[in-house]
Amino acid sequence: MKLKDYSSEEVVTLELGGKVMACDELTKFRGMVEYYLDLHKKSFVIDLQHVDWMSSAGLGALVSAYTSVNRVGGKFALANITNIQNLLNITQLVRVFDSFDSRADAIQAVVKHPVTS
Repeated sequence: MKLKDYSSEEVVTLELGGKVMACDELTKFRGMVEYYLDLHKKSFVIDLQHVDWMSSAGLGALVSAYTSVNRVGGKFALANITNIQNLLNITQLVRVFDSFDSRADAIQAVVKHPVTS
């Protein structure tokens, strides 16, 4: 799995790529979310455009990140879910996550409804 982070004043974007399964990168992903939450960042976009495949552990990491952000009253959105759309449908997680066709749309959505500190 590949993991890149981008942070602006308003939004943290985490870009996942490759095969997302149980490994050190998922621990790194969870740690990165916690790191930004510790910096009082509350708006997150997870870009999945370059994800080829996702395991149940990968889904668990997304749910964990969503829960952590939600717990502090933050905003959490997925972008570019095309490659895992069926997985999200089967697991009914498509009803849990706000998802958007592009990173720009997801960023606009979490910024449109900013989170107050």
